[in-house]
Amino acid sequence: MNIETKYWPAELSRAGIEEAATAIAAGGVVAFPTETVYGLGGDARSTEAVGRIFAAKGRPSDNPLIVHLAHGASVAGLVKEIGAVEAALMDAFWPGPLTLVLPVREGAVSPLVTAGLDTVAVRVPAHDLARELIERAGCPIAAPSANRSGRPSPTQARHVLEDLNGRIDGVLDGGATGVGVESTVVRVVDGMIHILRPGGVTREQLRDAVVGLAIVAEETKEEARAERRAATAAVGVGTEASLSSRGEQGSSRSFATDAEAPRSPGVKYAHYAPQGEMLLVTGAFERLSSTVQAQARQAADAGKRVAVLSCSEHAAGYRADIVYDCGPRNEPGKAAQTLYATLRECDEQGVDYIVAEGYPEDGIGAALMNRLRKASGGREIEAR
Repeated sequence: MNIETKYWPAELSRAGIEEAATAIAAGGVVAFPTETVYGLGGDARSTEAVGRIFAAKGRPSDNPLIVHLAHGASVAGLVKEIGAVEAALMDAFWPGPLTLVLPVREGAVSPLVTAGLDTVAVRVPAHDLARELIERAGCPIAAPSANRSGRPSPTQARHVLEDLNGRIDGVLDGGATGVGVESTVVRVVDGMIHILRPGGVTREQLRDAVVGLAIVAEETKEEARAERRAATAAVGVGTEASLSSRGEQGSSRSFATDAEAPRSPGVKYAHYAPQGEMLLVTGAFERLSSTVQAQARQAADAGKRVAVLSCSEHAAGYRADIVYDCGPRNEPGKAAQTLYATLRECDEQGVDYIVAEGYPEDGIGAALMNRLRKASGGREIEAR
């Protein structure tokens, strides 16, 4: 695959929107900025265009795509129904980094978008260039992250060109993205909000937006039980036993379904990985630095070029080839915003081994830790 990839620079991005929209309308694929990461967009209705997205990324076709819309009202043309909870979430978070999984209307999008499932993932991005592009293209745009499959997601246009130059029709530069990690993906099942992928909208924000509903983070069943207990107390309906039973059944169905055929991108295959090996160190804050330093020293003694991803409180004390100050430990949003760019810089610097500090898993920290675990391929130890 070797085609001319046009680049529309940031200072001319609005002028480039018309060309980019024309390319998408003609069946092409174009990378564009969102508030989360850069997306690789094509007409969601066209199987040929969506096929080009998969081919450019080298992405498995059983991985569904998110459909991006210019306005919330457009979702009605793609789905069979919108429940009251989903409508409340749309009002609270659109435009924004929240993706909803809804029952798809037959024939509304290419079956490649849904990976043959009966649901479709949709969102309205909070980026002016993205919404204007979708509006001018005149079609819903299917768009995964604009990177080669498995690589760290792109947060700058140059990251897209590193991975996809010669494989796509163009790159619309809108500067660095703001959130830095992908959207939160949720599905409402049995009256509960299931977080299929943590992201730019936090669990706490979801809880505040829809008071009284249980919120199930699919990685942690124990947290789901606590949410159900809180929901029972908040709404005063039913008993702990009845709500828990209904919730466990709902969770089990959703867990099994997603294990076989994920309804959200980013949950089945290896993602966000740097070229070098990566280790995540979690545990008590006061023990983190000694364990991280020990692992970095061990890798250096083995002849590896080592980088450490550190919170600001520890950064000055580390000894490694490169130390990245990822921001204060109590501001994980800063680390999330720069994570993918940092991992790509590690590749550029020829880093063989990365040791990363873990962060508290509340707020945006949940999404950050999800991506760190994906990037490390499950290599995680607890500080001691």
